[in-house]
Amino acid sequence: MNVTPDQTVYVDWGFVKLNATLVFSWLTMLLLVLGSWLITRRITATSDLTPGQNLMEVLVKGMESQIEEISQERPRRYLPFVGTLFVYIAVCNILSVVPWYEAPTGSLSTTAALAVCVFVAVPYYGIRHVGIGSYLKQYVKPNPMMLPFNIIGELSRTLALAVRLFGNIMSGSMIVAILLAIAPLFFPVVMHALGLLTGLVQAYIFAVLAMVYIASASKARRDKAQAEEDSSDAEDSEGES
Repeated sequence: MNVTPDQTVYVDWGFVKLNATLVFSWLTMLLLVLGSWLITRRITATSDLTPGQNLMEVLVKGMESQIEEISQERPRRYLPFVGTLFVYIAVCNILSVVPWYEAPTGSLSTTAALAVCVFVAVPYYGIRHVGIGSYLKQYVKPNPMMLPFNIIGELSRTLALAVRLFGNIMSGSMIVAILLAIAPLFFPVVMHALGLLTGLVQAYIFAVLAMVYIASASKARRDKAQAEEDSSDAEDSEGES
């Protein structure tokens, strides 16, 4: 029994190894690209929607609603990144019920790569929205002594993102494999159904945490806008009086 898809090696060329993580990662991406093309090639604005377009619109609207609720901003600027994270992780986890498919999210290298993407996206969106000066000031609040702790916090939450997703997917696969050896008829079906639910929940949690971190990096901008709005309201009140 393989603990992670990294252990399933199809081709070994010395330093270059083609394992299940790479194969199924690219197959999943190819499936997503092909599915997106098939759904959007006949997209329409009428009420006569195809099942694929209907599913896509429900998914997009749901993600936009969650992003707007977390960030208190227009969701379109965050949707491509956060939505891609959710859809990729969710599809990987859902396909784990397919025979011979090994979910790439069961590999620490995959989850670490996704966590690094979030690690890079947080300062990218933060600097883009509040400027590099305001963003860097957040690391020395409430006083400069907090700088090392804030940096450690950034690194530790990235590690937590990677390990949380990897641990949940890997442990689920191991439990299914153990139950398959003990009771091959009944328990694996139940565990696969539970695994589907867990996989979707993990995709949701990963995407939500990514959005929370990005929204936190943009907090200075929202605080500034709120301060300006409060100042404007105060001036209007004084003018009326």
